[in-house]
Amino acid sequence: MSAVFEQIFQVGFLAAIIRIATPLAFATLGEMFSERAGVLNLGIEGIMLLSAMAGFTATSLSGSLWLGVLVAVATGALMGAVHALFTVALGLSQHVCGIGVTLFCSGLAYFLYRLIFGQQSVPPSIKGFQTLPIPLLSDIPVLGPAVLNQFALVYLAIIAVPLAAIVLYRTPWGLSVRMVGENPRAADSAGVSVIGTRFQAVILGGALMGLAGAFLTMAQFNAFTFGVVSG
Repeated sequence: MSAVFEQIFQVGFLAAIIRIATPLAFATLGEMFSERAGVLNLGIEGIMLLSAMAGFTATSLSGSLWLGVLVAVATGALMGAVHALFTVALGLSQHVCGIGVTLFCSGLAYFLYRLIFGQQSVPPSIKGFQTLPIPLLSDIPVLGPAVLNQFALVYLAIIAVPLAAIVLYRTPWGLSVRMVGENPRAADSAGVSVIGTRFQAVILGGALMGLAGAFLTMAQFNAFTFGVVSG
């Protein structure tokens, strides 16, 4: 049993857990905003995949990692807007549209990647984000190297979790999101735009999913492969 605990509390193991959890945190926050507004988005995997490809391509062509992140976020937001258009504005099935978004984004990502980079035996790679140790704090035994010596996007994910809670429960917009998700008729009677608020929430959710995709290709793997999201 002691050997198991020693393995669990190894710095490398804890650091790997945090890195693996980062894209899950971004994607989960994105889905949370969407669902709290009353819109189910089953297109998470497709949005992440297309955003990962778009961000990787932008970084590969420009050499700028942060430009790649912005492109990935914009791609995710765009796909979120597409999903909102079909489900919120047109009132189509959220389940069917979500699956459709996944299939469309997956196919488009593969097509554009082959179109831009061609067929290569060795996938192209980029120089991704490097770890940023926080001075003094990163020297704390175990916790410091594992948590406070990470990529910039990991720190952003750690900040995003409490920030999302503040936005959702401590701001007027967050109240509107919860209103349109729980009782859209009451929200409409109170003067809240149900369609507008849902659009905003789904687009924000898509942007966060895009950020999850960006982390995969620009921090975790530094390359794009067809199985980079893996469900």
